[in-house]
Amino acid sequence: MQTPDETNATPATGIAARDWATAAADPQYRAAVVDLLGALAYGELAAFERLAEDAKLAPTLADKAELAKMASAEFGHFERLRDRLAEVGEEPTAAMEPFAAALDGFHRQTAPSDWLEGLVKAYVGDSIASDFYREVAARLDSDTRSLVLAVLDDTGHASFAVEKVRAAIEAEPRVGGRLALWARRLMGEALSQAQRVVAERDALSTMLVGGVADGFDLAEVGRMFTRITEAHTKRMSALGLAS
Repeated sequence: MQTPDETNATPATGIAARDWATAAADPQYRAAVVDLLGALAYGELAAFERLAEDAKLAPTLADKAELAKMASAEFGHFERLRDRLAEVGEEPTAAMEPFAAALDGFHRQTAPSDWLEGLVKAYVGDSIASDFYREVAARLDSDTRSLVLAVLDDTGHASFAVEKVRAAIEAEPRVGGRLALWARRLMGEALSQAQRVVAERDALSTMLVGGVADGFDLAEVGRMFTRITEAHTKRMSALGLAS
C-alpha cells in the first residue's frame, strides 16, 4: 500500500537529508513534526480501539483472534510514537489532543453497521491515511521518516480484508453494490478529514506547501491527493468493488 514510487526516488536533499537533531533546530519544523507524530499516535490508538470493537462483530472465533492480533499491533505502533514524543521532550497526550476531535468525529460519522463494512472501513480508511503519511514522510528528517514508515507497516489487515470481502461478494454478489457505496463515502470523509486537520494546524500546512519541508508546493499537494485517489481506486479493484 505504498503510494510514492520508491523505484523513482531521487536522492534526499534539504531536511530529508538531515537527522532529527539537525532538522529540529528549526522551531517551525519541530512543531510540524510534533503535530505529525501526535496525529499519528492518536490515529494508532483509535485504530486499536476500532479493531477491538470490530472483533466483537467477527462471525468466527478465528476471525475474532485475527482482528485481536491486528489491534495489538496497532497498539504497539502507538507506544512507539508515544515514546518518541516523550524522548524529544514533548508530552504525548498534549501532542495528541488537537487531533482527537477530528478523528473521533470521522469515526462517529463512519461507524460500520456490520462486519463487512468494518473490514472495508479499516482497509480503505487506514490505507488512505497511510498513503497521506507516506507522502509526508518523504520530506521528513531521516530519524522521523524511519519511525513514521515503521509504524505504517501493514498489520496484515489488507490481505485479510481483501480475502473476506471478495469471498462475501462471491457468495452474495449484491453485497458488492452496498460496499462500493460505503467505500466511496469513506473516501470522501477521509480526504475531507485530512484536509481539515492540516488546515487547522499552521505548522503542518506550512510543511505541505513548502515553507518547511523542501520539495512541496501547492501544485505538488494537488498531485499528492491525485496519487492517493488513484491508489484508492486500485484498492477498490482488489476488493472486487467499483470505485
